[in-house]
Amino acid sequence: MNKIAFMCLACVAFASPSVASTVSGSFDLDRWYAIVEGVRSRATSENISPEITDATLKSVALIPSILKSDKNQSEFKLTLDGYLQRTVNPTRISTGRRMRKTYPTLLSRVESRFGVPPHVMLAFWGMESNYGAVKSRHRLIDAFFTLMYDGRRETFFTNQLLALMRIADKNNLDINGIHGSWAGAMGHFQFIPTTLNQYGVDGDGDKRTDIINNLPDAMFSAGNYLNKLGWNKNERIVRRVVLPSDFDISMLDGKTKLTLPQWAALGVTNPDGSPLPSMDMTAGLVADVAQITQMRADAAQQSASAMDTDIAPMPVINAYLTYPNFYRIKRWNNSNWYAIAIAELADELH
Repeated sequence: MNKIAFMCLACVAFASPSVASTVSGSFDLDRWYAIVEGVRSRATSENISPEITDATLKSVALIPSILKSDKNQSEFKLTLDGYLQRTVNPTRISTGRRMRKTYPTLLSRVESRFGVPPHVMLAFWGMESNYGAVKSRHRLIDAFFTLMYDGRRETFFTNQLLALMRIADKNNLDINGIHGSWAGAMGHFQFIPTTLNQYGVDGDGDKRTDIINNLPDAMFSAGNYLNKLGWNKNERIVRRVVLPSDFDISMLDGKTKLTLPQWAALGVTNPDGSPLPSMDMTAGLVADVAQITQMRADAAQQSASAMDTDIAPMPVINAYLTYPNFYRIKRWNNSNWYAIAIAELADELH
């Protein structure tokens, strides 16, 4: 059987060899139909309307580029400094400040209802879609069917597709017009369908929730999500600090929790060398351990090749004390670097 890029349920359409060559191996038509019929069966059992089911299944495409993206996700990891330079950049900061002036009423409504301040909402919006400027090109039903066919996370993506069908059914949306990332995230805040199903909120009173084309819906949904995660607007996210050169790096994964006085006793200070606040607040501690390890190796190499009088002091080790809101961000995106970037961007937009 020829390799394919696209297929229609009414008729099987095979791709040209130039497109098809991006898919490795032969296309398994029986497996594809089994997936389609499985979706139809679940949609019926979950009372999704026949209209939405038919619209979903009438012209489904398998996208080779999505298979390629899923199998070849980059292993490259930026340093923390590099990540922050890329994500908390002057353009994103200036655009965020402009958006705060553009949507003061909407941001105030979100804060009043969900307790999430404007600068925090703007930070998430900027990080997730560059304030709505990043447009997703994949039809989500195609993305989900392609990833289901891929098989590595078939159950997960099947659940996402069914959630998307329920969203389209409930909100009278054209399911064939819903676009998102190749991995299934959509809208201003890049929600996956199951998250939207759980936390979506109608922000403008039109009795629909459309987080792609309707900014109030997107803002209210994101505010609701953060609220349900327990966001505390009276607490900061992180505190920048410096560490002694011989600090135990095993404590820098954010999992060790100590009070501020306990961290101070271990030599942690504010960046200017002043002592930490004496309040009895618990925090973790996060830093770029790989970078610190490299700094120590470089310093040791220099020391071994230099005269005693020429040995330079160990560079300052920068780190972040991480408060409860930091860990709430990690339930949104389980990345220390992402949570720190949200904190830094929010501070710039405060």
